[in-house]
Amino acid sequence: MSTTAHEVPQALTVDGFRTRRSFGFGNLSKSATIIIVAMLAAEGIIGVRMPLSLLVTVPLTLAFGVLAASRRHGMSALSYYVALISWRRARRHGVTTYRRLLLPQPYALDLPGVGAASTLIKVADPTSGTAVGVVHGRDTDLMSVTTLLAPGGSLMAPTSTVRGAVRTWGDVLAGMSTDEQIKGASVTVQITPGAGEALADDVKKRVDPSAPQLAKSTITELVGTTPRATASVAAWMTVTVDPNATVNPPTDLADKVGEALRVVDSLDLSGTGTDVHRRCTDVDVRRLVRSAYDPSVFHEHPDRFVDLSWGECGPVAADDGWTAFAHDGAVSVSYVLQEMPRRVIPYSVLLPLLSPGRFQRRITLSYKVLDPEQGEAVLEREISNAENRADATAQVKGRAKYSQKADFERANKAAAAAAQGAQVVDWTLTATATATRPEDLDAARQDLERAVKATRGIRLRPAYGAQGPAFATGLPVGYNPLVS
Repeated sequence: MSTTAHEVPQALTVDGFRTRRSFGFGNLSKSATIIIVAMLAAEGIIGVRMPLSLLVTVPLTLAFGVLAASRRHGMSALSYYVALISWRRARRHGVTTYRRLLLPQPYALDLPGVGAASTLIKVADPTSGTAVGVVHGRDTDLMSVTTLLAPGGSLMAPTSTVRGAVRTWGDVLAGMSTDEQIKGASVTVQITPGAGEALADDVKKRVDPSAPQLAKSTITELVGTTPRATASVAAWMTVTVDPNATVNPPTDLADKVGEALRVVDSLDLSGTGTDVHRRCTDVDVRRLVRSAYDPSVFHEHPDRFVDLSWGECGPVAADDGWTAFAHDGAVSVSYVLQEMPRRVIPYSVLLPLLSPGRFQRRITLSYKVLDPEQGEAVLEREISNAENRADATAQVKGRAKYSQKADFERANKAAAAAAQGAQVVDWTLTATATATRPEDLDAARQDLERAVKATRGIRLRPAYGAQGPAFATGLPVGYNPLVS
């Protein structure tokens, strides 16, 4: 059967995903192995003089080892329970609850959680003369610049066009890897279901008064019978820049902002399958942040956000729960990447997550591109770890697990690709679903889980005890989970 140039390019596939794994005994990580060995050594020294102490210390060491080796929700059981205890302790001290208060000291109206140290700066872009909103991290001195994007669909595009877009995006990542000032980037797509008003208004403007009556009645009936098929799609890219990572670091804030804009302007996104709409103005940033915390203002006119202070863009009240984040009457649930498929996957694997659902959904890909030397060192270390794990299992059981052999092959394949010029990228995926009514939380969670299952391979898990930071990951508040 012959194919056409405009057939959906199902043959386009990607692979090479691999989770970093340190070398430890059995299922233990490197740090857990070192701790257990140190504990056993200390017990041996103390047990020589106080043998009875072993009745207490040995069971504790065994319990620690069992928890560190066991898995729960894609992480070690030890990490899970430590996070649970820490979250309960924070809730007991009221740290997980935020209430906006007007206090006399500076920065009293900060954003909650990871956005507390950020501030919004309005500057004039010297190249275009328009206003640009730059988020400054007061604790890290990093600058974040957000660009509004207009993504184009690729399912109906020719295979050559899609391949070119993927190749160009790889070139963009390669440019990031050689620029010491770019610390990370994130791309967010937000899908907000509509009630049909936007579609009706758009069609009303486009209807030709001289069109045949049959055509006008048909399009009117179509708009009236499919109101829930509409959705507002917003996409943006946030780049985190360190303006001080240069030979002559800027001395004042204005120069730092100018340096950050210069670095971001050097990134060329043309040919990546998306169009650059414009740099986010300070009003755009306020609108994105405020409408995320309060979805009821999503369709408000931009003038509504002009006079908002940066602290007022956040929630009036918020509660960071173990598996949910409540904010201004709405409630959100966020999931984070647990594991990518170990098989080859189609390029459109994220399509179910990016399709409209019953609730607002925000999907964020966070990147940290390693420079070539650092990437090579990481891959060589991963090859050694994979080989050592297979050898240790073979010595104990007589043969290595097939999964360990396959992991070793994937590590070698990644190193070979990097040697030929491919980029080594640390990345993660965050998905957030928001319900405007607390009673719809379970439905929103189910809607998101169904979308994840529809990807047929990508595994996500709830952001246990970190719902607030996961919620803020996709917002232009200067937070990137991969940038320390």
